[in-house]
Amino acid sequence: MVEVILREESYGIMGACFEVYNTMGCGFLEAVYQECLGVEFANQKIPFTAQPLLDLSYKGQMLQQKYIPDFICFDKVIVEIKAVKDLCDEHRAQVHNYLKSTGYKLGLLANFGQYPKLQYERIVK
Repeated sequence: MVEVILREESYGIMGACFEVYNTMGCGFLEAVYQECLGVEFANQKIPFTAQPLLDLSYKGQMLQQKYIPDFICFDKVIVEIKAVKDLCDEHRAQVHNYLKSTGYKLGLLANFGQYPKLQYERIVK
């Protein structure tokens, strides 16, 4: 049997995403879902930081450029949201880069723009 890492945390996060999608549906801009998800995380007492700045380095030297994921939950899960017709490899690569820059093991990619249901992927490093 395959072990699901951070099972309880990811179920809680995805439950909040489903609640937002079930309440709002699709068709809004990503910023609307971002705000709704922040409210839902707070309502469900899921610890989160919205749009944190992630430091980047090159050969040990800090770069001026920063990454900004949509959320970090439980201080160990990247949550990236989209409001697009379909997820693509660029979205997955974005989450992989966030994982690489933080050292975290799990990223959740949620797309609120697809109808008739929320599209999501677990990305494990």
